[in-house]
This record gives sequence, C-alpha cells and structure tokens, in this order.
Amino acid sequence: MVESEAPVSVAASLGEAKGYDLIGDIHGCAQTLVRLLELMGYKKIRGVYRHSSRQAIFLGDIVDRGPRVREALHLVRNMVEQGSALIVLGNHEFNAMTYCTPVAPGSNEYLRKHTPSAARQIAETLQQFSAYPHEWRGFLDWFASLPLFLEIEHPLTHQVFRAVHACWDSPLIHRHRARYGDGCIDWEFVRRSCDKGSVEYRTRARLTGGIDLPLPEGVEIVSSDGYVRHAFRTKFWVPDAKTYGQLLFQPDPLPEHIATMDIAPEHRSQMVYYDAQQPPLFVGHYWLTGSPKPIANNLACLDYSAVKYGRLVAYRMDGEAQLQRDKFVWVYVDP
Repeated sequence: MVESEAPVSVAASLGEAKGYDLIGDIHGCAQTLVRLLELMGYKKIRGVYRHSSRQAIFLGDIVDRGPRVREALHLVRNMVEQGSALIVLGNHEFNAMTYCTPVAPGSNEYLRKHTPSAARQIAETLQQFSAYPHEWRGFLDWFASLPLFLEIEHPLTHQVFRAVHACWDSPLIHRHRARYGDGCIDWEFVRRSCDKGSVEYRTRARLTGGIDLPLPEGVEIVSSDGYVRHAFRTKFWVPDAKTYGQLLFQPDPLPEHIATMDIAPEHRSQMVYYDAQQPPLFVGHYWLTGSPKPIANNLACLDYSAVKYGRLVAYRMDGEAQLQRDKFVWVYVDP
C-alpha cells in the first residue's frame, strides 16, 4: 500500500470531529481493520491512519485469538496517541493486564490465575509478543491508562452518545466518575478490581463483561469455539423478559429446559435496564451474526464475530438520536 503524502486536517480532540466511526471487536484482525478504515475514507499518513473530519472509536478487545494482534495494537495505539481515534477497554485487555501481573514483585502467583482456559485465551497474543517483551510491557501500561467508557456530545447536533465494551450501568459509572474524575483507570484500579468484594471489581466486571447469569449446577455450554461455559450472557434492555431464553444474548443457545424457565428473583435483582429514553449506546463483546442492524432505536452492538471469519463492523455516527440501519459499514474477514 502506498502512503499518501497529502496534508490532512486531523480531529485532534473531542469537539473537533464532525463525525465518529465506532468499530467493534478486532481480536487481532489487523488486515481486516485496514480494509475497514480505508473503506470509510481513512488514509495512512506518516504512519498513522487519519480522516480529515472524523474520529474512530474502538470498543475494545483488540487483543487475543487473531493472527495479527501486535500489528493491530500498534495501529490502534498510534491512532489514539495522534488524536485520530479514541478507545474503551475490553475484557480481553483487562484479562491481559491481570494475567501478566504478579500479585507481588517476584511472586509466582498472578492477579489472574493461569488456568488452562485463561492460558488458551491469551496464547496467541503472548506468542506474537514473545520476541518483544518490553513492547508488550508498554502495551500493558497503556491499557492501564485508558477509559472504561466514553460519553460524547456530538458537536453539530449536540446529541450525546455513549460507548462501553459490554454494558452501561449508570450507578457504577457515577461512582467511578466521583472517584476517578472520568472513565479512565490506573494500576491501583486494576489491582482493586481483582478483589471480588470491591466496587472496582463490580465496575470492571459489569462494564467490560456485561451481566452473566450462572447455569444450574452440573449444566454447561460448550461454545462453538470449544470453551466450556457455566454462565451465559444476557440482554440489559428488556425489562419485561420472563424467561431465561428471552434474556439470552450470545450465539450459543441454552438447553431448552433452561431457556423456558422463569427468571429467578435473585437473578432478576442483578439486572440493569437501558431504557429507550437514554442516549444512543454502542457496545461490542457479544459475538453477533447476520446482517448488522440496531438492536434497539438507541442501542447497537458492533461485535459481529470478526475473528471467526465473520464481519468487522463500524457504525458511522453523525449525531442522530435514533440509530439507523444504513449507517452500519462492514468488511468480511478473509479466511
């Protein structure tokens, strides 16, 4: 690819962009990301993809699973540091930080236990950085400086919209802002988030992982990619759901006898609801399939299983209050 030498006006900060392009989970599909950016009019200038009037917003999960994690991370971080993109953290970035950080200097124990499942999840990333340990350490420190969520007022319409990896929980976000000032985190937050009794744990789990409900004892789901799961991902915008099947939000189905069960009171009490009066919200995380479209007038998931040879999807946000099907843009992942 030939790099352009033409000058470009880069939207260097919030309020200067005239539009935003929100991009779902990349998972190491760097070449597909390049194709998507170029489809939307971004050009590589002096080593960084830029647009003359728009900013990209990455919804997290840049790492793991895919063939070009290192390349994708460099591309995304360069865009963020040069002002042509913003980013929120995904659960895979959090898992990477905790998997690679000892509980104390010199300890053989880590903030995230090195179980076979955890090792399998991060294996591709660590292999690709095996010859670049200092570079990987730098990315871990970068992750620890990034926001969990964004709330942006569009400069032309003044319509507020939001971005988070998995779930917007207003009370938890309000508490986080009161302590940290904005959506960003630090290493203290990362360490606190490993204590299951802490508000940092609840915040990290909810915003980057959504609401997972446990399966009954002895029941498990084997996902299409071979992971054994003892919980399932749920919707957070259906207050009238009565059964577990009506709450399900993942490609892997529930056993029929569980899908038709009434939601137990202790599970219903865990739910949060993003109602139709809230600003437009963009999430990733949930591995959708099919043709991209809004899942509510004010809610879009942009994770369409790119690393499983699905689609890498973006939404071109221009300040509308109701999301539109024709604003989705995507490229298929070439196997």
